Amino acid sequence: MARAASRRTVLGAALAAATAAAAPRASAAGPVRAPAGAPPAIGNRFWSTYTDWRGGRTEGTRVLPSLRPGLVIGAPVGTVARTDPHTGRSEPWEYAVWTSPWHRPAVPATEAVASWNARTPPGTWLRAELSARYGDGTRTPWFTMGCWASGDEDIRRTSVGGQGDGRASVHTDTLVVDDPAAGTRFAALRLRLTLHRRPGTGATPLVWRAGAMTSCVPDRSGVPAEEPRVAGELVLPAYSQNVHTGRYPEYDGGGEAWCSPACSQMVVEYWGRRPGAGDLAWVDPAYGDPQVCHAARATYDHGYQGCGNWAFNTAYAASYPGLAAVVTRLGSMADLERLIAAGIPVIASLSFEQEELTGAGYGTAGHLMTVVGFSAAGDVIAHDPAAPDDAGVRRVYRRSEWAPLWLRTRRRGPEGRTLTGPGGVCYLVWPARATHAQRAALAAAGVR
Repeated sequence: MARAASRRTVLGAALAAATAAAAPRASAAGPVRAPAGAPPAIGNRFWSTYTDWRGGRTEGTRVLPSLRPGLVIGAPVGTVARTDPHTGRSEPWEYAVWTSPWHRPAVPATEAVASWNARTPPGTWLRAELSARYGDGTRTPWFTMGCWASGDEDIRRTSVGGQGDGRASVHTDTLVVDDPAAGTRFAALRLRLTLHRRPGTGATPLVWRAGAMTSCVPDRSGVPAEEPRVAGELVLPAYSQNVHTGRYPEYDGGGEAWCSPACSQMVVEYWGRRPGAGDLAWVDPAYGDPQVCHAARATYDHGYQGCGNWAFNTAYAASYPGLAAVVTRLGSMADLERLIAAGIPVIASLSFEQEELTGAGYGTAGHLMTVVGFSAAGDVIAHDPAAPDDAGVRRVYRRSEWAPLWLRTRRRGPEGRTLTGPGGVCYLVWPARATHAQRAALAAAGVR
């Protein structure tokens, strides 16, 4: 992992300023209970049930009833001309719209990150947008959180830069209050999905889950690691990002840039899914681990010019049959242990200086690694793609060091500069037909 500043260093700034399911393979040393206290500073609202979809405002969309109810185009309400900013190609698209009800988080928020789980057949794509209501009752405009398709033949998957209203702005995949120290907060939030297809076709996107994580995590730098409660290890493939250094510069060139898709691919395969031969046909046959190249292409954000868009990574994972995925935050190591004990690996975001994490051998302004278990002493077992090769991906990191690096929102950088921390950000990927233990662990983390 290169030490150079990441393009994501602006994300999390509001935090520092704001006061077929796999069986579990980890063993818990007794029940892990959520700590009691004030209302959570992290909230999740995802729409996924038939009742959820019926509760929104439909304009040309309809709900497809099934074991996984989904939103599809029924009768398009219009046609819009769009010029793709990355190809220059202009063409018309029929569209239909679904708008969620307003959701009020338990704690007014300084940040929001949208996620969606969908399939977009050829000739279709979707736009996800968020709008917030401030504490004084005024509203933001609709902010685009992503123009997304699972492939890249019809549109170029992209975030949209330059969005703001003077009080909040969008940084790649995150809607952020610009000055939380002034007391500005998102008191309520709503989501809008616009489904597109080429005119005259019967094709349609299918959306199973969509929503957002909201947060107002208190400023914190020294975070206690908590006493360990779980020991055990999940069995995942191990993929290094660095064996791909220099490959496919059109998708940010492997190496340091591919930590997120490497992690996403590890977890997809843990759940028994993987790309088919046709999906990998474009990859140079001389390259090992071609599925990581595929994941990089499938998560690449042409606006951000990288593979680290959080929502695009969870959308990629959930594009495989029977999987669900969201971007969220966890509030403690107990939340993390609960998920591991239920058999759900966690892709965690970290930033740190080299000397802060023994055994890493690098420092980073932003990195993803997959937590797969805990040692008998409670240390973190991670599949860290920053290893030089696949054999070195499995690492054991000291709990006392790793936990604060993941949960803190403020850290001390070179020359004493104050930098931001991830505040517990992670990706969760799980089977749609989850076990009772998995559903309970997700619910304890606020994900339903």
